[in-house]
Amino acid sequence: MPEHVTVGPWLRRFLVEHIVTERNLARNTCTSYRDTFSLLLPFVSHKLRKPVDRLAVCDLTSGLVLQFLVHLEEDRDCSTRTRNQRLAAIRAFARFVGSQDPAHVEWCGHIRAIASKKSMPTPVGWLTRAEMEAMLAVPDRKTDRGRSEYALLLFLYNTGARVSEATHLKVRDLQIGRRSGGHDLATRHGKGGKTRQCPLWP
Repeated sequence: MPEHVTVGPWLRRFLVEHIVTERNLARNTCTSYRDTFSLLLPFVSHKLRKPVDRLAVCDLTSGLVLQFLVHLEEDRDCSTRTRNQRLAAIRAFARFVGSQDPAHVEWCGHIRAIASKKSMPTPVGWLTRAEMEAMLAVPDRKTDRGRSEYALLLFLYNTGARVSEATHLKVRDLQIGRRSGGHDLATRHGKGGKTRQCPLWP
């Protein structure tokens, strides 16, 4: 089977080159995309009774993709949000293939026409002041480790940063000890390459 027909070479280019180098997607997104195809390909292979390495692009029909999405929700007990994330990865792959090879444009259109499912957003929880104060009281501030833990908890509370944002923070992202009434600032580098500046409490 010609290389441009089988799914393997397309998937390698998509996962190794396109989303990493060309689109510069976050590491977690790249991992999620890879995991999607780790689940999808064996599913399609089983349904078609065809080895994974012999699967063609056109074997990934919209009908089989829909069956796969049902399988995620019913057999794997995945949430609607996870189902939609897996679909987003498959759509992105279809868009990539369709943009590179006009012979696959029709197939791409069928895949991209699959609708996301509406889901109720998960309510955002929060800690009360008393709960936060109880958490801040846990680290032993007489030790170096305790002071570090206290500072990290306080930073997360002050800035509302994600843990990933805090762990990727560099010294240059902190502007502390500003003169002439300016605020101390933390520059957070978040999801989707967004940068936010947040004033720090004294």
